[in-house]
Amino acid sequence: MKMSNASDGSREVREPLVDKHVAESKSEQPWMVYLSTFVAVCGSFAFGSCAGYSSPAQAAIRNDLSLTIAEFSLFGSLLTFGAMFGAITSGPIADSIGRKGAMRVSSGFCVAGWLAIFFAKGVVALDLGRLATGYGMGAFSYVVPIFIAEIAPKAFRGALTTLNQILICTGVSVSFIIGTLVTWRVLALIGLIPCAVSFLGLFCIPESPRWLAKMGRDTEFAAALRKLRGKKADISEEAAEIQDYVETLERLPKAKALDLFQRRYIRSVLIAFGLMVFQQFGGINGICFYTSSIFEQAGFPTRLGMIIYAILQVVITALNAPIVDRAGRKPLLLVSATGLVIGCLITAVSFYLKAHHMAHEAVPVLAVSDVHSIIFSRNGSNAMGCHV
Repeated sequence: MKMSNASDGSREVREPLVDKHVAESKSEQPWMVYLSTFVAVCGSFAFGSCAGYSSPAQAAIRNDLSLTIAEFSLFGSLLTFGAMFGAITSGPIADSIGRKGAMRVSSGFCVAGWLAIFFAKGVVALDLGRLATGYGMGAFSYVVPIFIAEIAPKAFRGALTTLNQILICTGVSVSFIIGTLVTWRVLALIGLIPCAVSFLGLFCIPESPRWLAKMGRDTEFAAALRKLRGKKADISEEAAEIQDYVETLERLPKAKALDLFQRRYIRSVLIAFGLMVFQQFGGINGICFYTSSIFEQAGFPTRLGMIIYAILQVVITALNAPIVDRAGRKPLLLVSATGLVIGCLITAVSFYLKAHHMAHEAVPVLAVSDVHSIIFSRNGSNAMGCHV
């Protein structure tokens, strides 16, 4: 009798402590999350394609459209002006019409911009196209990481959000490599591809459940979360957590821009603002936009230099994510900032030597090494964004 009780007890211990349906739901792969992330990071790839366009196209555009250096410099810089306005306005757009709606707007601007560049016969159409792609690029930079973070399960959130930066650098690198093989008009058409994939793919994926919950669209919220997690998944706990989060946000007082200037926030604001500003003034945008010109003036083979640049950029960015998590934000930030300073100094020294006809053989080597050291340090300085 005692033995039978013991055996019954052992069988009870062997019984699973969680419901079988819950265990099955946990093992189910979130394929819709993967698909949604792929569609979103097509916008990141489009971002990189816009940023990497001007460098390989510089010589051809100037020759075909008879642009002066000043006119092409304006063409290159308009991308950042457009991106600035895109980043500023994308927040209200994403809050009012949804994350998918904001990505559609971004894709639309990019498509219009690439078409304007492709059909451009003069500087006006070229500049308007560049401004439009810049706006789309800036909007993508805001909405894509937010969308991915809001749809991804906690276990996959870190890895999936990292794809945003990797695809941006991949887009730049692909533009550099393909730009050495095709004309600048064909390169503009190729830039349309990720925008079109993103625009069309948005019709196949659900909206962000967190945004739907925030807007009070409970039925659509539950349907979107169910679609993302799978038919067999138990979404009750996550749905309740999201609803609690949204309700907590609603109860909080509405923050205003002037609140940032309160004494208790001023130190944090200065640190965050300083990191972002000095990151942008580190010189990487100038290097990226005019890489081909830098290599050409330094006397290094342009195509070879751009291909090396493209490959290194993707590899270093991919390695950056695990290094940030292991080494920490601040140490990597300090190392990256130091590398940026050294790289910029070497760039200045190399062209100083060339201007004064000194050490001709060393100029190409210095120019290539400093550009690549800036790539390494600048991709490492993505820790700035994490630190903020």
